[in-house]
Amino acid sequence: MTIHVLDDNTINKIAAGEVVERPASVIKELIENAMDAGATRIEVEIMAGGTSFMRVTDNGRGMSAEDAHLAILRHATSKIREVGDLNTIGTLGFRGEALPTIASVSRFTLLTRREGDDLGTRVTITGGKEPDFIEAGCNIGTTVKVEDLFFNTPARKKFLKTNHTEGARINDFIVKLALSRPDIEFHFINNNKVSVVTPGTGNLYDTIQAIYGDKTADSLLGLTLEDEDIKISGYITKPSMLKSSRAWQTYIVNSRIIQNRAIAKAIDNAYKSLIPKSGFPLAVLCIEVPQRTIDVNVHPQKSELKFEDESRIFKAVYKAVLDAIRPAGRGLGEVAAVVEKPEQHVTMEPMQFVPATEPLAEPIIPQWPQAAAASPIGAQSKPKTIYEAVHRTAPSAASSLAGFSDAQESLRREREAAAPLHDIHAAHPVLEGTVAETAAAPLSSAQETPCSEGEKGERLQYEGTVVPIGQVDLTYIIAQDAKGLYIVDQHAAHERILFDKFSAMAGDIPSQQLLVHQILTFDRKESELVEAHQELFASLGFHMEMSGEREFRLIEVPADVPVSEAEDIIREILTNLMDMHETTAKEIRQACLATTACRAAIKAGEELSFRQMQIILDALAHTDFPYTCPHGRPTILKFSSEELAKMFKRTGFGF
Repeated sequence: MTIHVLDDNTINKIAAGEVVERPASVIKELIENAMDAGATRIEVEIMAGGTSFMRVTDNGRGMSAEDAHLAILRHATSKIREVGDLNTIGTLGFRGEALPTIASVSRFTLLTRREGDDLGTRVTITGGKEPDFIEAGCNIGTTVKVEDLFFNTPARKKFLKTNHTEGARINDFIVKLALSRPDIEFHFINNNKVSVVTPGTGNLYDTIQAIYGDKTADSLLGLTLEDEDIKISGYITKPSMLKSSRAWQTYIVNSRIIQNRAIAKAIDNAYKSLIPKSGFPLAVLCIEVPQRTIDVNVHPQKSELKFEDESRIFKAVYKAVLDAIRPAGRGLGEVAAVVEKPEQHVTMEPMQFVPATEPLAEPIIPQWPQAAAASPIGAQSKPKTIYEAVHRTAPSAASSLAGFSDAQESLRREREAAAPLHDIHAAHPVLEGTVAETAAAPLSSAQETPCSEGEKGERLQYEGTVVPIGQVDLTYIIAQDAKGLYIVDQHAAHERILFDKFSAMAGDIPSQQLLVHQILTFDRKESELVEAHQELFASLGFHMEMSGEREFRLIEVPADVPVSEAEDIIREILTNLMDMHETTAKEIRQACLATTACRAAIKAGEELSFRQMQIILDALAHTDFPYTCPHGRPTILKFSSEELAKMFKRTGFGF
């Protein structure tokens, strides 16, 4: 066979296979050119997923007639001049392949004008054929129109996805490019419908809010890190707000959108004990490094990038994310997860009226939580649920009057002396320190006596104060502050408190000796695991000695674990050890701590006093990572005053 040089048209079509994979590739290349041209406003319009029509308009510098002639030639670029410039590339484009390769597989029109020029230049190319140049009137900047993509390469067109899928890919590209340049105003019109609009204010938070909505913006945590020649900034969502894929994560290095496994792994490791395995936080990370320390000339689409020291980038991202998700003094109001899409259900319930001549079934006595917690009224017949309270049989008039008198007398006594404290650590000793500190302090007037609505309102105005007001289904703590309503999963919250407390212990977890040792019997495999992981169990606070064949004597258990739960926790840890394969010692310990915390925590269905609820809220506010339990479930949800107003249709009425 004879070797010969391919003609330019064939070369461009081959290059198109690398540069122009699909309509989204065209949009990406054209927007990057607009950004390099100094545009502050970019408008993108597509039809049929970009296969039939694409238009990108910018208000950048534009081109002269001479530059327009050169721009459509292969490897013609204004970005670099020699190979040495590749080490200090500051622009998004530099290959000079985009326009000629796009023009070779579509009906291509370019319209451009510089400031000061009377007329612009129109360039028309059909399928890579000879270009047509004419003078034309147009705005300052550049407009590129691409029609009938791959019309002359039907094999390529056949492998495109549906119009909806291709349009979604374009949307994703525009979103990521908009996040990389919040100073540029983006408009994306898909099939005559506006899909994306960004303000172009230069504020990344405003851009994220415009793209993803107010709910996502409310869940953002700012992150920042500066270390010699590495600078990291951006936002990441609370662990309570997760997305289904990593597509919601955007990594920007020197204003360039990239994909990088080290950065993704650093985020995963920082969130490891905060989210379930099936979720990913939304993240926008802006990383600035010296241009000489990276290589962008790796892939034709410039989506991959090589770092000089990738391990250093990993450590920097990990630290920045970890610092962001630590509350660092933030109150529960800022930690709480927002409810993304609260559903409203309206039901008709029969009203139960009591004639004025009959007494109420239960005396209604306003009490501040502390007084309510200590009040002995109705202790033996206290309803466990709202249903029970509503449907219980009304007592006789005489007993009701007597009950009311007793309540008045009890209320008088409580005002004379402070109500006794109720220690939660009697059943759950994890909060013993918190209770002891609180008990040592003198009771405030709000704790000693019931308060009026005005006093209560003043107390709630105190910044960061979240006050419990009750339980729902003996599972969720209802609380409030001056800014909204909170729902706390008592089990998840206590589980997180325990887990963070255990994790913070560098050495072994404190143990308590058993007066009566427990004898535990295991099967062969379990017995082998106990022997192999004796040090692990000891570090977790479980001290066991072999007392016979496949039998172990349990001598000590963790101080925060109820003795009745000890055996179940040990067996669950053994189950986890059987399921784990090729894991590090740290991962095994984390999994065991999660199991221990879960089994030792308060369960759903346990009734709590107001004092116990307050202790949980205070401990949750001061723990390291209060957003979720170790398994990724949210600990606290928030309904702001504005959201409650919307749900009750109170907006627009002025009252």
